[in-house]
Amino acid sequence: MAQFFSIHPENPQSRLILQAVDILKRGGLIVYPTDSAYALGCHIGDKFALDRIRALRQLDKHHNFTLMCRDLSELANYARVDNAAYRLIRSHTPGPYTFILNATSEVPRRLQHPKRKTLGMRVPDNAIALALMEELGEPLMSSSLILPGDAVPLTDPYDIRDTLEHQLELVIDGGFCGLEATSVIDLTGEEPSIIRTGCGDVSSFL
Repeated sequence: MAQFFSIHPENPQSRLILQAVDILKRGGLIVYPTDSAYALGCHIGDKFALDRIRALRQLDKHHNFTLMCRDLSELANYARVDNAAYRLIRSHTPGPYTFILNATSEVPRRLQHPKRKTLGMRVPDNAIALALMEELGEPLMSSSLILPGDAVPLTDPYDIRDTLEHQLELVIDGGFCGLEATSVIDLTGEEPSIIRTGCGDVSSFL
């Protein structure tokens, strides 16, 4: 049964952040708040936890998972980005955008799109998510909390616990954080391509 932590959305309690990161390091699957909606997260190196996300969301092998990053300093380790794409990313982060980028050799193949060798990356504007990654010391493997058959993410942490308490190790209640998933922008081509319009304004990518 999932544990349930109520963490302050602006001043996250260090004790609870430490416990949450310990759960991640031990292979746990968590739900945590972002600046768009609640998301599923696991340790980047944990294949079993990633497979659990695939099963829970009924995702196929072509799904682009997202590396949730603390800041853009982690970008070069995981993605190949030219100057124009970097300027676009910098001007929209932190924020509710997921950018599809070409993966570097540092990224495990299971995290990449099998044919395109791409992955999603983003920097959220959420104190709890940033505190988790700061303590973890690396990006968090992440996916929107959209269940099979649903068009939008689950938004209430109590409903999330009731629905998924036997499929998770932790639900973090960080208060209301949004009703929509991120906007997804593909920056692997010559021009930006809008894959999904979510809560981030996409007008500057048109």
